[in-house]
Amino acid sequence: MTIRAIARASTLVLCTALAASVVLPAQASSISGIRPKAETAPLFDDEAGGNANADDPAIWRNAADPGRSLVVATAKQGGLRVYDLDARQVQSIPAPAGPGADDKPGRFNNVDLVQGLPLGGGRADVAVVSDRGNDRLRIYRIDRDKPGGPLTDITDPGVRPVFSADQAEINEQKTAYGLATWTDRSTGRSYAVVSRRNRTSLALLELIATPNGTVDYRQVRAIDLPSSFRLPNGTSWTPCAEPGELPQVEGMVVDPADGTLYAGQEDVGIWRIDAGLTGTPELIDKVREYGVPGTYDAQTEECTPGADPGYGGKRLTADVEGLTLVTEPDGDGYLLASSQGDNTFVAYDRERDDDNEFEGAFRITAASTALDGSEVCDGAAALNAPLGSRYPHGLLVVQDGKETPGDGDREATGFKFVDLGKVLDAID
Repeated sequence: MTIRAIARASTLVLCTALAASVVLPAQASSISGIRPKAETAPLFDDEAGGNANADDPAIWRNAADPGRSLVVATAKQGGLRVYDLDARQVQSIPAPAGPGADDKPGRFNNVDLVQGLPLGGGRADVAVVSDRGNDRLRIYRIDRDKPGGPLTDITDPGVRPVFSADQAEINEQKTAYGLATWTDRSTGRSYAVVSRRNRTSLALLELIATPNGTVDYRQVRAIDLPSSFRLPNGTSWTPCAEPGELPQVEGMVVDPADGTLYAGQEDVGIWRIDAGLTGTPELIDKVREYGVPGTYDAQTEECTPGADPGYGGKRLTADVEGLTLVTEPDGDGYLLASSQGDNTFVAYDRERDDDNEFEGAFRITAASTALDGSEVCDGAAALNAPLGSRYPHGLLVVQDGKETPGDGDREATGFKFVDLGKVLDAID
């Protein structure tokens, strides 16, 4: 899970403290509950379970046979998992080890796709993954019918760390974290926007095909989002965190139509930025806890919130996590955000002309005792296109941070597969 222990405790305390003072939107009392159609087998974050922890999914559409499309998902130190549309695992890829025995091992955090990347004299669909443990991107070619599994590692051996200067800095793990890919329609060049763990930094990396059939990358530019904020009462506010940590970004998505990046700063809100990382970022919505002061206690490793000054938003409860787009051919559609603190998903209008106005909210609820809903969701991916007879109206895949039934005290996570048509009905 991307929630730090401190953030979990702080959010729970904040939600309790603010319950009497925060006015929820009218829809809060009647938020639609949507049942998943399938779920993956639980992943366990311990040695017996391969140190696997579900985090972020991406949906690859098989244009030749949509019913045989795939979901590619990260499992942190457990590497990558690939699932079919019945949520059955078809491939497992381990994360690479660190360069030395005392170095941090690979840890796959987020994943996104690039379609039609020029490669080896042709074009290929690829999955791009942020390896938080090694501070690098890893790139996998997708071939549905390849023997041994549909994903093949084509990362160039010479790729360099995204943010760190050396291995000692990598081991501090202020490394590549969130990720979103996009292709500039005017140039045909493909990019990844990558965030940095425990920092506010975003880096724009261009993906570069090499003559030997691998993929490298180079940094184009980088920016830092704010870490402190001027409040209407004239005071300055910084989200409470462990000393040395800044409010990080993880959930990100780029609208392919106009190159707009939406980035979720976990304890702050959702930013709207040019995907080229130029121009001035705009904060389009805030978490409810925005502006609430907190005091960090080193002994308990928790934040104690102060009085709420009333400057927060009304729809998102920290952390704001997985962001994904539901696109429609006419330019309509939705930006979906995981409101992790209250187990809901918030929908905004995709169109910037409407200032990404709020459209509705929903929850993923249990379909049966054996098929539960989604809680403290870290990542989400939507695809608004027919995927065979099982998902004729498209698919939404969401991470479940509390997979039940679990296995005793073992931490279990997984992914839920949801009929996107049901989601659109609920929003509409």
